[in-house]
Amino acid sequence: MKKFKAGVIGGTGMVGQRFISLIENHPWFDLEVIAASANSAGQRYGDVMNGKWAIETPFPEKYRDCVIRDAWADREDIAKSVDLVFCAVNMNKDEILALEEAYARLDCPVVSNNSANRWTPDVPMVIPEVNPEHIAVIDDQRKRLGTTRGFIAVKSNCSIMSYVPALTPLRRYGITDVLVCTYQAISGAGKTFQTWPEMVDNVIPYIGGEEEKSEREPLKVWGKVSGGVIQTADAPRFTAQCIRVPVSNGHLAAVFVRFADKPAKEQILEAWNSYESGSGALALPSAPKRFLHYFEEDNRPQTKLDRDLEGGMAVSLGRLREDSQYDYKFVGLSHNTLLGAAGGGVELAELLCAKGYITQR
Repeated sequence: MKKFKAGVIGGTGMVGQRFISLIENHPWFDLEVIAASANSAGQRYGDVMNGKWAIETPFPEKYRDCVIRDAWADREDIAKSVDLVFCAVNMNKDEILALEEAYARLDCPVVSNNSANRWTPDVPMVIPEVNPEHIAVIDDQRKRLGTTRGFIAVKSNCSIMSYVPALTPLRRYGITDVLVCTYQAISGAGKTFQTWPEMVDNVIPYIGGEEEKSEREPLKVWGKVSGGVIQTADAPRFTAQCIRVPVSNGHLAAVFVRFADKPAKEQILEAWNSYESGSGALALPSAPKRFLHYFEEDNRPQTKLDRDLEGGMAVSLGRLREDSQYDYKFVGLSHNTLLGAAGGGVELAELLCAKGYITQR
């Protein structure tokens, strides 16, 4: 098949590096453009990334001589030269809103890992295995933007991937309350132990803005397309505590859940084991063969052992048991820069291609 031409906006950051690594040998996408800030523009990618490649995947030598473009100043030329862009920039919210909308209005689809547009009412925030139907709101977004090809679609926050997928098949039992404590890797802050030595032998009980995202975003993911926007769900009630821990990759969550119609433990396990995603029939290249994996061992899942399950695109679950205050508690684990960020973004782009929302120029 003829591949889609892709650009990565913000290619020097950790998530941008993940995007580039995942696209390097992707069966559907070819990387045509790497863009970043004016500080990096005009330089070779290999020179800029010398000593700064922060992920465990080897540096992609095929892009060493790629000249970095200016994400803002060159936006018109970039938008014309690709079929879509992946966006993972380190900018303030207003700058990101302006950048992403500029590309969309230039008729270039934007698949974003940034949080700025997650609460734009007609921008879908999609986990392909959970709410693929939300991409239908793109038709209304295009009417607002006045575009035929361009739009913005976003990934959810990485933290919710460790528990929202597990809760999704349990919604049939009327989830009323969820308490979640997330233990989040330093790569979620774009850091390594080399660049953040203060995290060695340390735990920080605060991640700015993370608890609000962890409490609010599930309700948009579980919402419905209505009246040209995503109408967020009004239940359940979420409360979250988000903690930074000395782990390179992988977000782990301790989850406590209460139901209106409490299921048996066997019903929960069956719901997880039989879960089939709404995008499963499309055979997307990045999709895991099985999305939810339950471990019977008391000491699993473990971050170091299980974060790379199915190429880092699956959710690991364990320790399901009844609770004295809530109905049940369990543990969930996901890879934050793969499933929770760039990998989920690439899979979202695959979904949009398969459904005809991204086309070749």
